[in-house]
Amino acid sequence: MQALLAASLLSLQDSEADPIDFLVAEQDGTLLGVVAVQACGDTGLLRSLAVGTNLRGSGLGKALVERAEMHARARGLVRLVLLTETASAFFSRCGYVPTERGDTPVQIQSTAQFRSLCPATASCWSKFLGPP
Repeated sequence: MQALLAASLLSLQDSEADPIDFLVAEQDGTLLGVVAVQACGDTGLLRSLAVGTNLRGSGLGKALVERAEMHARARGLVRLVLLTETASAFFSRCGYVPTERGDTPVQIQSTAQFRSLCPATASCWSKFLGPP
Protein backbone atom coordinates (compact mmCIF):
# COMPACT_ATOMS: atom_id res chain seq x y z
CA MET A 1 0.00 0.00 0.00
CA GLN A 2 2.86 2.36 0.78
CA ALA A 3 4.31 1.91 -2.71
CA LEU A 4 0.94 2.58 -4.37
CA LEU A 5 0.43 5.73 -2.29
CA ALA A 6 3.99 6.89 -2.93
CA ALA A 7 3.49 6.45 -6.68
CA SER A 8 0.54 8.86 -6.36
CA LEU A 9 2.62 11.25 -4.23
CA LEU A 10 0.53 10.50 -1.14
CA SER A 11 1.79 9.82 2.37
CA LEU A 12 0.91 7.55 5.27
CA GLN A 13 2.89 9.76 7.61
CA ASP A 14 0.05 10.25 10.11
CA SER A 15 -1.68 6.89 9.73
CA GLU A 16 -0.59 5.63 13.13
CA ALA A 17 -1.51 8.80 15.02
CA ASP A 18 -5.14 8.98 13.94
CA PRO A 19 -7.69 6.18 13.41
CA ILE A 20 -8.11 5.80 9.66
CA ASP A 21 -10.20 3.17 7.86
CA PHE A 22 -8.44 1.94 4.72
CA LEU A 23 -10.49 0.26 2.00
CA VAL A 24 -8.69 -1.64 -0.73
CA ALA A 25 -9.43 -3.12 -4.11
CA GLU A 26 -7.48 -6.23 -4.92
CA GLN A 27 -7.53 -9.08 -7.36
CA ASP A 28 -5.77 -12.38 -6.88
CA GLY A 29 -3.78 -10.91 -3.99
CA THR A 30 -2.61 -7.89 -5.99
CA LEU A 31 -3.44 -4.45 -4.64
CA LEU A 32 -5.19 -2.42 -7.33
CA GLY A 33 -6.30 0.65 -5.38
CA VAL A 34 -6.89 2.16 -1.98
CA VAL A 35 -8.96 4.88 -0.35
CA ALA A 36 -9.34 5.92 3.28
CA VAL A 37 -11.86 7.62 5.55
CA GLN A 38 -10.81 9.37 8.73
CA ALA A 39 -13.85 9.99 10.95
CA CYS A 40 -13.97 13.30 12.81
CA GLY A 41 -17.30 13.58 14.60
CA ASP A 42 -20.09 13.32 12.03
CA THR A 43 -17.78 14.39 9.19
CA GLY A 44 -15.10 12.31 7.56
CA LEU A 45 -11.90 13.16 5.76
CA LEU A 46 -11.71 11.29 2.46
CA ARG A 47 -8.04 10.67 1.78
CA SER A 48 -5.36 8.48 0.29
CA LEU A 49 -7.18 7.64 -2.95
CA ALA A 50 -4.70 5.87 -5.18
CA VAL A 51 -5.12 3.56 -8.17
CA GLY A 52 -2.35 1.74 -10.02
CA THR A 53 -1.17 3.72 -13.03
CA ASN A 54 -2.26 0.97 -15.42
CA LEU A 55 -5.84 1.20 -14.07
CA ARG A 56 -6.34 4.96 -14.13
CA GLY A 57 -9.36 5.88 -16.21
CA SER A 58 -10.88 2.43 -15.71
CA GLY A 59 -13.55 3.54 -13.20
CA LEU A 60 -11.78 1.95 -10.24
CA GLY A 61 -11.14 5.32 -8.58
CA LYS A 62 -14.83 6.24 -8.81
CA ALA A 63 -15.79 2.81 -7.45
CA LEU A 64 -13.41 3.28 -4.51
CA VAL A 65 -14.88 6.71 -3.74
CA GLU A 66 -18.41 5.25 -3.85
CA ARG A 67 -17.31 2.46 -1.53
CA ALA A 68 -15.78 5.01 0.86
CA GLU A 69 -19.04 6.97 0.83
CA MET A 70 -21.04 3.83 1.68
CA HIS A 71 -18.56 3.03 4.45
CA ALA A 72 -18.84 6.59 5.80
CA ARG A 73 -22.66 6.42 5.81
CA ALA A 74 -22.52 3.08 7.63
CA ARG A 75 -20.33 4.75 10.28
CA GLY A 76 -22.92 7.51 10.71
CA LEU A 77 -21.00 10.22 8.89
CA VAL A 78 -23.11 12.84 7.11
CA ARG A 79 -20.41 14.62 5.10
CA LEU A 80 -17.03 13.91 3.55
CA VAL A 81 -14.32 16.52 3.06
CA LEU A 82 -11.11 16.16 1.07
CA LEU A 83 -8.04 18.08 -0.04
CA THR A 84 -6.50 17.69 -3.47
CA GLU A 85 -3.84 19.31 -5.59
CA THR A 86 -4.43 17.34 -8.76
CA ALA A 87 -7.86 15.70 -8.84
CA SER A 88 -10.40 18.53 -8.60
CA ALA A 89 -12.08 17.60 -11.90
CA PHE A 90 -12.35 13.95 -10.83
CA PHE A 91 -13.96 14.81 -7.49
CA SER A 92 -16.30 17.28 -9.17
CA ARG A 93 -17.53 14.42 -11.39
CA CYS A 94 -18.09 12.39 -8.20
CA GLY A 95 -20.43 15.07 -6.84
CA TYR A 96 -18.03 16.97 -4.57
CA VAL A 97 -18.21 20.76 -4.47
CA PRO A 98 -15.51 23.34 -3.74
CA THR A 99 -15.47 24.32 -0.07
CA GLU A 100 -13.59 26.96 1.87
CA ARG A 101 -11.17 25.34 4.31
CA GLY A 102 -12.47 27.58 7.07
CA ASP A 103 -16.00 26.24 6.51
CA THR A 104 -15.01 22.69 7.49
CA PRO A 105 -15.55 21.40 11.04
CA VAL A 106 -12.79 22.22 13.53
CA GLN A 107 -12.16 18.47 14.01
CA ILE A 108 -11.32 18.17 10.31
CA GLN A 109 -9.16 21.29 10.41
CA SER A 110 -7.20 19.83 13.33
CA THR A 111 -6.12 16.70 11.41
CA ALA A 112 -2.51 16.43 10.30
CA GLN A 113 -3.73 16.44 6.68
CA PHE A 114 -5.21 19.92 7.10
CA ARG A 115 -2.59 21.30 9.49
CA SER A 116 0.59 20.27 7.73
CA LEU A 117 0.63 17.30 5.35
CA CYS A 118 -1.39 18.84 2.52
CA PRO A 119 -0.09 22.20 1.34
CA ALA A 120 -2.18 25.33 1.71
CA THR A 121 -2.47 25.37 -2.09
CA ALA A 122 -4.55 22.16 -2.07
CA SER A 123 -8.20 22.80 -2.87
CA CYS A 124 -10.88 21.70 -0.43
CA TRP A 125 -13.99 19.79 -1.56
CA SER A 126 -16.94 18.29 0.27
CA LYS A 127 -20.04 16.19 -0.27
CA PHE A 128 -23.13 15.89 1.89
CA LEU A 129 -23.98 12.20 2.33
CA GLY A 130 -27.37 12.67 3.96
CA PRO A 131 -28.58 11.81 7.43
CA PRO A 132 -27.29 8.61 9.04
